[in-house]
Amino acid sequence: MTDETNHDQTETSSGKSFRIAGVSVPARPLENALYLVATPIGNLGDITLRALETLSSADVLACEDTRVTRILLERYGIRNRPYAYHEHNAQEVGPRLIAALEAGKSVALVSDAGTPLVSDPGYRLGQLALDAGYRVVPIPGASAPLAALVGSGMPSDAFLFAGFLPVKDRGKRDRFAELSKIPATLIFFESPHRIGASVRVAAEVLGRERRAVVCRELTKTFEEFRRGTLGELADYYDEDRTVKGEIVLLVEPPSYDDIPDIEDVEKLLKDLVSTMPAAKAAAEAAKLTGLPRKELYQRLLDMKDSHGG
Repeated sequence: MTDETNHDQTETSSGKSFRIAGVSVPARPLENALYLVATPIGNLGDITLRALETLSSADVLACEDTRVTRILLERYGIRNRPYAYHEHNAQEVGPRLIAALEAGKSVALVSDAGTPLVSDPGYRLGQLALDAGYRVVPIPGASAPLAALVGSGMPSDAFLFAGFLPVKDRGKRDRFAELSKIPATLIFFESPHRIGASVRVAAEVLGRERRAVVCRELTKTFEEFRRGTLGELADYYDEDRTVKGEIVLLVEPPSYDDIPDIEDVEKLLKDLVSTMPAAKAAAEAAKLTGLPRKELYQRLLDMKDSHGG
């Protein structure tokens, strides 16, 4: 019997293993670091071998919801015990996880679904680990924004993930206006209860003819990609329609003619700033062009510097 065989048997007997199709696979030990592990967004088959090995071998396994993570662990015969780490206990648990790193242990973090740090509180732990001088290792895998983009048929050469939309219509309106001229496919998370309001407001702000895709229940049994103009989608997702499942909304980039020319933007800023303060001029230009206010304000400052104050 070789040394390698003895080593594998020792790891398996110590519980550092996972199972695939009834076969036990030994998990190699991990180095001292924080591992951010992507997990399936619906279909439990969408997990990588590296992720399974990391979940098996980590000295400490942190997750958003232990009940959700246990389902995944049980599916693959992983006997690691998950500990809850979420936005409500992050200030208390975060330092404990950093203490585990200080003790030389490996710490793995998973979200309920998808890639940690994408619209979840995990970024705080990542920052703590980096500030303390520890490695942060991404274990890539499933990601709802990328799955939605790939299946949507929308342009993928440039895209912007903008997270969750605001709850209230006014906030949605401001957000869509802020992003309206960005030359990229826009990607948002949204609740099934609010998707109707969101596509309605998007149609009002961005125009009924701009194309969009509502992606629902990605990778699951009832996966759906509903494509159309914002006007068509607003009519479909009216107030009487009941929608279930997790939603990703994609909106196509504006047409080339809709994107303001840089020279025109600078002329507008120059005219506005001659009659009002810079901050107010940037805000007014944002309303007129759809470009981000902060970007316009910075351009004003750059124009001022280039002309010697």
